[in-house]
Amino acid sequence: MTLAELVAELEQGRLRPGYLLAGPEPLLRDEALAAIRAAALEGGPEDFNLDRFDGSAISAQTLENAVDTLPVMASRRLVILTAPEGRLVKESELLDRLGEVVQGLRDPPDTVLVVIALKPDKRLRWVKAFRNPAVVVECEAPKQTRQVVDFIQSEADRLGLDLAPSAARELAEQVGPQLLLLRQEIEKLSLMVGPGERAEREHVGWSTHAVSEQPIWDLTDAIGEGRIAEAVSTLGRIVEHGAPSPVVLASLATHFRLLLRTAEGVRVPRPPFVVKKLQRQAGRYSIGRLEACLGFIHRTDTAIKGAGSLAPELALERLVIALAS
Repeated sequence: MTLAELVAELEQGRLRPGYLLAGPEPLLRDEALAAIRAAALEGGPEDFNLDRFDGSAISAQTLENAVDTLPVMASRRLVILTAPEGRLVKESELLDRLGEVVQGLRDPPDTVLVVIALKPDKRLRWVKAFRNPAVVVECEAPKQTRQVVDFIQSEADRLGLDLAPSAARELAEQVGPQLLLLRQEIEKLSLMVGPGERAEREHVGWSTHAVSEQPIWDLTDAIGEGRIAEAVSTLGRIVEHGAPSPVVLASLATHFRLLLRTAEGVRVPRPPFVVKKLQRQAGRYSIGRLEACLGFIHRTDTAIKGAGSLAPELALERLVIALAS
């Protein structure tokens, strides 16, 4: 089953008792999990009805107890398990019994079990247990260019961005099947073009190459760590190298959305060293302050598109000072 097929099935009211989210693509896994979570919990109290487990640190009995627990003030519970990987697979008592747990799930479910595995071995019994009514959701990045272009076009449609076919192909060639990065680049494009304008191939070139001379993360790190003077200086160098203001804004918006998710305790699909840096930076802000920062970014975007009196460079500088303070 693909992510699109999963979403369509959930929208039709079909919720299965077990899902295996299989594959290394974090965007597909996160979106599949979010869709299942919304359908399973339906706004019910998560404190009593949501359990998350690391499969390398719990016993099979702990998982069985969680699956057998009845929902509280809700129709269903959700249990999320991250499966052990690598050498731990052969040593895992949990995986030895997981197949039986999956086969024992009730349909329709009062508990939904989601197992997340980056590279599950399809020959193993517990993986084979995810058959009807349970199901495997494939979370592999597309391998063919046509599939990547289709993903780009669907993301553009979701954002209401009129994206020329040549621009979609150019973006696929520049970025490849990196879905999180593609989403970020499409968000940049949506900020770069004005209302009613079409994003063309040249916009992709400006967006993906404009900040190559000065890594944008130098700016976001300086802002997140409160180094105001360095942030302003770095912004100046980025602007001097010709980066369009909407591209800089898009990068700032992405960074502060990651900080907000980190502050809210949401798992951010980034390398461990990046996660630690985000956690450190998020500690400088309250959740309310991060939400306000995203508001500042949105208002600056509106200003540089013609609704403000300041030049784009000055509007960006004022924003950077506000975000870093």
